[in-house]
Amino acid sequence: MKRVSLTFRLSMMFVCAVVAVLVLAGFTFDAFSRHHFKALDRQAMTEKLESIRQIMDGEAGSVGSSEVVLQLQALLGAHQELSASITTKGGKTIFATPNAVGHPPTYSGDPEKDVWEWTAGGHTYRGMQAQVHLVSDTEALTAWLSLDITSHMHFFETLRWWLVIGLAISALVSAALGWLVARSGLKPVAQVTKVAASMSAGSLKERIPFDSVPRELESLVSSFNAMLARLEESFVRLSNFSADIAHELRTPISNLRTHTEVILSKKRAPDTYEENLYSNLEDLNRLSSIIDGMLFLAKSDNGLVLPAKEKIELRSAVEKLFEYYQLLADDTGVKLQVSGHGTVYGDRTMLDRMISNLLSNALRYTPHNSTISVRIEPDGNMINLSVENPGEEIAVQHLPRLFDRFYRVDPARREGATNNAGLGLAIVKSLVDVHDGTVGCVSKEGYTTFMISLPAKDC
Repeated sequence: MKRVSLTFRLSMMFVCAVVAVLVLAGFTFDAFSRHHFKALDRQAMTEKLESIRQIMDGEAGSVGSSEVVLQLQALLGAHQELSASITTKGGKTIFATPNAVGHPPTYSGDPEKDVWEWTAGGHTYRGMQAQVHLVSDTEALTAWLSLDITSHMHFFETLRWWLVIGLAISALVSAALGWLVARSGLKPVAQVTKVAASMSAGSLKERIPFDSVPRELESLVSSFNAMLARLEESFVRLSNFSADIAHELRTPISNLRTHTEVILSKKRAPDTYEENLYSNLEDLNRLSSIIDGMLFLAKSDNGLVLPAKEKIELRSAVEKLFEYYQLLADDTGVKLQVSGHGTVYGDRTMLDRMISNLLSNALRYTPHNSTISVRIEPDGNMINLSVENPGEEIAVQHLPRLFDRFYRVDPARREGATNNAGLGLAIVKSLVDVHDGTVGCVSKEGYTTFMISLPAKDC
């Protein structure tokens, strides 16, 4: 099924709104017109009935006397559409104009109904009745006034047809105008669509200008530009990541190929082959480490890393890792110390790897005969763990990218040392993220501190 365009929808909405307004206006005009004519008829008949009452009440003779008849004919004779009759209580007509039409067929003598409407002989009438009597006569008489409103009804029928025709013409004109207005109003959307369709990997720097964008589309354009900025940033990171992978894998593979070519260039002693195999094993281990780290990060990005939830006392976990790193620390005279206590819920293996990566990173950049401090501090529903080491400060522009994959502060080490592939801090961030925590770094006054915040309760 073909989808309806937004221009067509807006046009139809505009037409429906116009038609609804016109229909409401037409019904309102028709109702007010009918009410106005009815009010005029009621007023005219009320005045005539009052005049009849005054004539009748002021005479002492009978209603059929010549003077009374003359006065009634003079009062009612000038209106061809107006007829009158006077009847007794028993229904006997004692006076009537030549064009009198009688009572309505549904007349029940209800005094609370002041105006009656009925149809007779192809004509429509509107009538009123009132009680009158002569001064000398105690019997109440009923005076009936009837007004022929057939011409009024014809006027309303004609008016209704003109309203229907006007409504149809207005709907067609409104549809055309609505289409033009919608098409003109949606031009900024077409511009946004054009820019979006022209986007490619090489044009992610382009942005939609706000100059000609209406206020209603500013949030849409702003969100679209923000999306382009995120895509550009992600694409740049992906490009850098691809280049970094090539750099990291090139060195060990180049070493393996060079060593193998040299060894195979001529016959050598078994000890030489064994030495080359040990050298190749180091490069293979590095390749394996890089691949394992990349696989772990890929799983983390796709939500495939699901940590276990167990209660872990951080101080005891840190002290166990100190035992492992103590030999490396003793070689450089570095002291390891921990302070504070805190309990978190998480995966023990992942937490050990997280803290281990931070400790190995600190040992790598801590000067000889210095101290690495690990502090554990509760903070509401979170537990903060910080690893602080003295050493050269990290420039502010590098701090936001420390946790990017293969990123190194020192450009001279892009090819990397043998045991440092640049994935350690990226793995730390992934491990913290799967534990619903946060990680950050501060480097100032000769100290660099990595801070991890983990939930103190099982979420």
